[in-house]
Amino acid sequence: MSIGKFLGMVGALIWNPTLERYLILKRSAEKDFAKGVWECGTGRVDQGKTYTLALMREMKEELGIEIHIDFILGTTHFFRGEKVSENEMLGIYYACSLKEGETINLSWEHSEYRWVTVEEAEVLLTRKNWLVRLMERDNQIRSMIPQSLIHYYQEFGFEC
Repeated sequence: MSIGKFLGMVGALIWNPTLERYLILKRSAEKDFAKGVWECGTGRVDQGKTYTLALMREMKEELGIEIHIDFILGTTHFFRGEKVSENEMLGIYYACSLKEGETINLSWEHSEYRWVTVEEAEVLLTRKNWLVRLMERDNQIRSMIPQSLIHYYQEFGFEC
């Protein structure tokens, strides 16, 4: 099998430490893919850019906010539509937290947002939904990871 091409993507699961809830976003009816689907903040990595720069840019463009990147939650692989190389996505999901004083200002890409607990997300999205599983993973890791490690990642990042 030959080495193919793929697109890079980022996802930000944003935790609000004050509310103790996660941000979910409803994709706009104007989107070309997955209209009306609930998701976390996502976006593509531009050629020549890093994943973390793409994440910060996408959250500023889509939500009008700056975030802390707390740790890496996991990776993803999927096709954005038909299973052809032009639609193949490889991505990294980051656990993020809302910086104090930031407020959500949605772009055209999303029609609605909510701050939810994992339990509320299960009711809205169903237990098997990928976003609920991502929240559960974040919840578990946050309960085990030392705060000093989160502060380290926030200060020094992930790029080598």
